[in-house]
Amino acid sequence: MVDRLDRKILSILQEDATIPVAEIGRRVGLSTTPCWRRIQKLEEDGVIQRRVAVLDPKRVNAKVTVFVSITTNQHSEEWLRRFAEVIRDFPEVVEFYRMSGQVDYLLRVVVPDIEAYDAFYKRLIGKIDIADVSSSFAMEQIKYTTALPLQYVQIEKEKS
Repeated sequence: MVDRLDRKILSILQEDATIPVAEIGRRVGLSTTPCWRRIQKLEEDGVIQRRVAVLDPKRVNAKVTVFVSITTNQHSEEWLRRFAEVIRDFPEVVEFYRMSGQVDYLLRVVVPDIEAYDAFYKRLIGKIDIADVSSSFAMEQIKYTTALPLQYVQIEKEKS
């Protein structure tokens, strides 16, 4: 379970995982060792999955974001397993979801330009049978965050 201090620690780490543990502890009112133990426990419990660097897409030439809606007439577990394997081999796919509703799968793809997307598309349809693919190019990114909302975390009851 997560308590209020853990939630504060998680909020800080979501903003900047490079902040020294001593500084995180100071911000939440803990000394370094207890703060470090809490972070380790959050990692062991899988609350913190990993710590990463968030890159500027323009500086790494991945400035075009494409949302790809996929519909298929294949709904077997075997097809889904194969499709997931195919998608894992495409580094351009940064998010991959199985959906409810009209679209079966949604991908977020990042590429340098439309030509690179076209090459991605041709490689994709060459590897697996898909009934319909619809692509929407993002014109402007208005909000982007990797931080999850923490107000929904169930807080452990404080011990008296």
